[in-house]
Amino acid sequence: MKSLKSVRGFRACAAAAVGGVSLSVTLLAQSYVPHRVFDSAAGKFSDFESMAAQLAKADVVFVGEQHDDPNTHRLELAILESLARRGRRVVLSLEMFERDVQEPLDHFQMGHMDEAEFLKASRPWPRYGTDYKPLVDFAISKEWPVVAANVPRPIASEVAKGGLDVLKSKSEADRRLFAADLKCPAEGEYFRRFGEAMGSHPAADASGDEARRTLERYYFSQCLKDETMAESIAQTFAATRAAGAPVVVHYNGAFHSDSRLGTAERTVRRLPNARVVVISVKPVADLDDITVTKEDERVGNFIVYTTRKPS
Repeated sequence: MKSLKSVRGFRACAAAAVGGVSLSVTLLAQSYVPHRVFDSAAGKFSDFESMAAQLAKADVVFVGEQHDDPNTHRLELAILESLARRGRRVVLSLEMFERDVQEPLDHFQMGHMDEAEFLKASRPWPRYGTDYKPLVDFAISKEWPVVAANVPRPIASEVAKGGLDVLKSKSEADRRLFAADLKCPAEGEYFRRFGEAMGSHPAADASGDEARRTLERYYFSQCLKDETMAESIAQTFAATRAAGAPVVVHYNGAFHSDSRLGTAERTVRRLPNARVVVISVKPVADLDDITVTKEDERVGNFIVYTTRKPS
């Protein structure tokens, strides 16, 4: 019987071979991804490779995305490729998979189940094949760990309906699926921004005290996701320090990390000495007509603008 290491090695080599062919075909078919990189610290536009050189020095990198933009996802793969070129090992962390599917994700990575079995067991997002499969496949080809970082949706939904108190009755097994240390004050900049984002939600039609209670419950659900992803990142960071100190690259919706709030803020709370870099990818109509305001500069260490491409 082959050892686990040899199975993983075979799987990685096979993935690399297939991935290399696929990537070549993809690049020929899709060509260059139009983009511009703004370096907030320098206060000016830079370039992708200069940004990548900075990412290679980081401990944790947040990549905030607009979920439905194809060019964004192609640039997300380019970020992983740029770190690989620089010899950095990476831990790929994803909002898009939840903690209770870590086991099938591990088995898939080790070659113990095929992709169809993995997808059946892991509740992938609807656009997984085009948006996130390239990231997972690339990580597998490099033998990089992949982390299912998020809280399971049913638990987050329970909190949205009943508040954080619903977590008190959870079993020990369920408690391992969400963060142990929850700090979710219904105040401050992140709460304010969340309220503004919820402005178009049907719950906003409520009035007075009921509207406030509804907003808080939805915010607690959001906070639970942020805290759980941050704990996943911090635990992964601690567990991999002896393995060449790879950089943890976490992909999430931009709201979770823009302005170093949300998941990013909660990660820094757990890892106060870590070098954390925040990237926000922003699709725009015209790359030649970008005005970067002071407020924009606060969004991330780097803002990667790309052309908005119809999905």
